[in-house]
Amino acid sequence: MQMTVNGLSFHVIDEGTGPPVLLLHGFPDSSAVWRHQIPALVAAGHRVIAPDLRGFGESDRPEGVGNYRLELAVQDVLGILTTLGVSRVNVVGHDWGATLAWTLAGVAPEVVERLVVLSVGHPSAYFTDQIRQRELAWYVLFFQYADIAEESLRRDDWALFRLFVRGDGDVDRNLADLSRPGALTAGLNWYRANFSPASFGQVTPPHLPSVGCSVLGVWSDHDHALGEAQMLASEKYVTGAWRYVRLERAGHCIPLAAPEKVIRLLVEFLDDY
Repeated sequence: MQMTVNGLSFHVIDEGTGPPVLLLHGFPDSSAVWRHQIPALVAAGHRVIAPDLRGFGESDRPEGVGNYRLELAVQDVLGILTTLGVSRVNVVGHDWGATLAWTLAGVAPEVVERLVVLSVGHPSAYFTDQIRQRELAWYVLFFQYADIAEESLRRDDWALFRLFVRGDGDVDRNLADLSRPGALTAGLNWYRANFSPASFGQVTPPHLPSVGCSVLGVWSDHDHALGEAQMLASEKYVTGAWRYVRLERAGHCIPLAAPEKVIRLLVEFLDDY
């Protein structure tokens, strides 16, 4: 379905009945990245809500870097939930969706029942290991170069983009999406609006709210963008129950790299009351 929230049109999947689960994707994906988990969660007795976040999929792509600040994405999510009549929800996020999920749980704890984060730990834990995560995150700095990054990623049939993702995830689907007018810039604007070169020089982590609900953190050992340290250190920023699972032989795009494992973990964690 399409719905209007904060003046933008959002494509939102809403299926099933029962305790609601909100699935938040990251870059360069859309709600399609959850295609294995959605029917399984519905079959397990959950109502599944999976939006295309602003800039992605079939949702609107507003112009301007400032339109991709995390606080606006939080308001999008809250608006979608309000429109659907949902006051409290389990939240699952991957990549930027995980960062958004952490932020949502921190600033709106009354909304988040339980939290599952794939790949990305608490924002305050991101540079826990001081240098290794900075090395892995080279692309975050590269993405800051507007126009240059876009042209470089598209050149020679998206050769650099293909190298960057290493065959991990929905490559063909992602390239079809990103080839639409304004789509690549919209996706990169998430990095430009929420990171800056100066942040790489900060040794003291930013102060962000801790999370009081139960949290499941999942990291995969073939992740080329995120190290394990930032996920392990996230426990320090969780005042509720914390559980960590390390997936073997899985790449960054966990929902597609290990779909059955993710389904099992979600069903077990969300139903363990």
